[in-house]
Amino acid sequence: MKRTHLPLNALRVYDAAARHLSFTRAADELAVTPAAVGQQIRALEDHLGTVLFRRTSKGLELTEEGASGLDALREGFLKFEESVQAMQAGQASDRYTIAAPREFYAQWLAPKLAQFREANPSITYQLIENENADFTEANLDLAIRLVNGPGELEGVELAPARRVIVAAPGASEETLSTWIDWPGKELPEGERACVHVGNAGQALSSAVAGLGKAIMPLLLVEESIAAGKLEVLEGPEEGNRAYWLVAPLPQWRQKKVKALVAFLSGDG
Repeated sequence: MKRTHLPLNALRVYDAAARHLSFTRAADELAVTPAAVGQQIRALEDHLGTVLFRRTSKGLELTEEGASGLDALREGFLKFEESVQAMQAGQASDRYTIAAPREFYAQWLAPKLAQFREANPSITYQLIENENADFTEANLDLAIRLVNGPGELEGVELAPARRVIVAAPGASEETLSTWIDWPGKELPEGERACVHVGNAGQALSSAVAGLGKAIMPLLLVEESIAAGKLEVLEGPEEGNRAYWLVAPLPQWRQKKVKALVAFLSGDG
């Protein structure tokens, strides 16, 4: 069934004017001018083909036709508010669905999420390993990606794009001549790798195990360096990619997402 077009803005003005029986007070409530209220009411009367208000010596009065639809209209507005609240339920929720690379979760994100939960004990997390997962299909709130910028998404850089060359402490000369290659990190010109892995996490594990040296994002290996599992051979120096917190604008505007982003980025 085809729905009748509803002039919702004019109906909201009509409701306010009916409650106050004053275009001026209705205008104050709606933050518009009395003339704008009068214009909306006239447009609504033209649309409905009926007179809603009459002016008397005592002031503004509703006509019988104007009063007859008010209860149903106000009930309708309550239903609208309930609908909006239902659609915003995810925003008010304490459940976070986050996509992040496995190695980054283990090295950096997990301890941060534990700290955030200490201050917010009611929250729960669901972690998705594929940081490139579709936000809608996976129902994501946030993703952490190693990229050179947020692209079409909203985002904040967790740390500057800095990289280091690392290897296991006390590595042999042979080990230090062996490169660990992984997607997204170009080796110095003329150098060849003897170890090829699929991602930054495997490169990190390979370097810690003493399989060779690797070019790594500083943020990812800081904990391993501090723990003595890796030593810095060169750097840090500026890199091309950094870890970014990203999300589409609707998620980015959610209060719960804003709170977590502020905490993880050091602004909370």
